[in-house]
Amino acid sequence: MNIKNILEAMIAQDGSDLHLKAGLPPVVRINGKLTHLDFDKPSPKEMEEIAEQILTPSQREKFKETREVDFAFGVAGMARFRANFYVQRGSIAMAFRHVPVEIKSLDELQLPPIIRDLSLKQRGLIFVTGTVGSGKSTTLAAMIREINEKTNKNIITIEDPIEFLHHDNKSIINQREIGTDTSSFHEALRHILRQDPDVILIGEIRDALTMEIALMAADTGHLVFSTLHTVDATQTINRVISFFPPHQHQEIRYMLASTLQAVIAQRLIPLKAGEGRVPAVEVMVVTSAIREYIIDPDKASLMQQAIREGVSSHGMQSFDQSLMKFISDDLITLEEAMKNSSNPHEFSLRLKGIQAASDTSWDSFEVSKTGGKDSGGDF
Repeated sequence: MNIKNILEAMIAQDGSDLHLKAGLPPVVRINGKLTHLDFDKPSPKEMEEIAEQILTPSQREKFKETREVDFAFGVAGMARFRANFYVQRGSIAMAFRHVPVEIKSLDELQLPPIIRDLSLKQRGLIFVTGTVGSGKSTTLAAMIREINEKTNKNIITIEDPIEFLHHDNKSIINQREIGTDTSSFHEALRHILRQDPDVILIGEIRDALTMEIALMAADTGHLVFSTLHTVDATQTINRVISFFPPHQHQEIRYMLASTLQAVIAQRLIPLKAGEGRVPAVEVMVVTSAIREYIIDPDKASLMQQAIREGVSSHGMQSFDQSLMKFISDDLITLEEAMKNSSNPHEFSLRLKGIQAASDTSWDSFEVSKTGGKDSGGDF
């Protein structure tokens, strides 16, 4: 079995993920849906041979010891891939994620204009959130590209593994991979403030210690980016608080309110035309009102209303407002919009024109400005 041919077929069909296991033809995810490729079923021995070809000696040792390994690798002239090898029913299985060599710009990804302004903030904490495969890494790469093209900064990333490769432009970019360049997120972050960073990207926050260091770095004047597997801004605030014991919750609320700049939450929606997906994005910019809602848990329910009403004054938008814009531009189906809506009942009423006459916060999303499009942001 020639793994290079299979990866080429995945890219040719614009697949995002490839799954290999013994006894099943290769399966590729295209626009969120799984499809079988026209290749033979690999045997357990062929799966072992593929692992032997791809893994480095140190990765082989780790895989032998733990029965699973995460890493990234490049194929010359083709692309980069993030991979996970694991064992199921006693034989090796593999998952590959396609990481484009070219880093798309914010405009090419059709992200809201406010994200450009957030990328160029001087300090604070910015979370990009969403479920697995929602385009978080792609958006973060585009934000780092924006900083690199516009400003003179020292950018340090800590990733597990490194996905997008950045090249120095106006800024200096140092990318550190867990297991290769540093032993852990904790070790890398423990020393990072001595490396004179302006911008810090933490691939993912997984525990209280990493979150605490991220908050401290933002509090001491650095711009910090990271990701969480949360579905919206309100859940993101709750997740940050939940990393810590109850007696620290109020202290963390105050610290988060003073350091958080924004939460960008994403969901990828299949295009009506059938090729590609477009990002529905909720953007919460931390204003004085939002700070008050972060500090007081009894007011957390007011965040969503503040996001919907902060369109013209702060560039915020809710998921449903983002979906309404796609419906207006005839980019997505009503079925997909309803499936991904945060409040399907309210969204349905809005589509029927049932709303308060004084509510103008949806105006820019309900009136088409583009005359329709037929391609998405290439996530």
